[in-house]
Amino acid sequence: MKTGTQAFLAVAMAAMLALPASAGTKEQLIQLQTQVQALQDQMARMQQAFDERMGVMKNLVEQTTDGVNKMSGTVTALDKSVKSQSNDSGGKVDQLSTQVQALQDSVDELKGRVAKVSKQLEDMQNAAQNINASPAGSAVTSTPPKAEVQNQAPPAEVLYANALRDYNAARYDLAQQEFTDYLQYYSNTDLAGNAQFYLADMSFRQGNFAQAVTEYDKVLEQYPGGNKSAAAQLKKGYALIELGKREEGVTELRSLVSRYPRTIEATQARDRLKKLGASPSAAKPSAARRQSR
Repeated sequence: MKTGTQAFLAVAMAAMLALPASAGTKEQLIQLQTQVQALQDQMARMQQAFDERMGVMKNLVEQTTDGVNKMSGTVTALDKSVKSQSNDSGGKVDQLSTQVQALQDSVDELKGRVAKVSKQLEDMQNAAQNINASPAGSAVTSTPPKAEVQNQAPPAEVLYANALRDYNAARYDLAQQEFTDYLQYYSNTDLAGNAQFYLADMSFRQGNFAQAVTEYDKVLEQYPGGNKSAAAQLKKGYALIELGKREEGVTELRSLVSRYPRTIEATQARDRLKKLGASPSAAKPSAARRQSR
């Protein structure tokens, strides 16, 4: 802002020097000097107010970030506690698992909001720097083509947070489009596997179990190391059972127990297998059968 003001003052002084000397001109010069001084004072007050507000916003963002980190640590500790007590939880495991999942989703959404605020703060700072750096009378920034603005994807954190919010609110049409867009633009991020899981889960919740199996397979095949792998395999087993494919569903649940034995999902799978009258693991062939082979 100081640079712009100085340029304006230079132009004003040049204009004053160019005026012919006369009594009327002196009065005009005095008025112009008064206006320039008033404008300079106003610009200084605006700069001070802007700096103060930016400081407040930075402080709020830092406090929010600290809160998110603390919440994330609490969720992690709760998850570990639930897993360590999974064998003694009994019928309460499903409820605890749902609560942990809800907390994790809330943390993801909050992280997205913090990232959005940080991005807005960064944009404001960049805009202020552009204003300060621009000479008087020149355009502050160039306007990108309209088509380019329309095709530009929202920031990854914002898009994911919006999709998760709509998913939790059961606005599945919106959430499906948002998660699909997320995978289109940000398929290599850490949350891409989560986005694919929620697409599958929406099909499951709406009773489209065949489509759900297909979508859960994408989680397992494309994001095998993601934090939704166990949940995807569990829900895939449930979906197969709902489709009447009992043996395939049992096989999937047994595979889950074998691959992730200490997870909440494994405990849920054991409980479901018990209700189906199936053992958590495939029966080993007897000695007579092994000898006959």
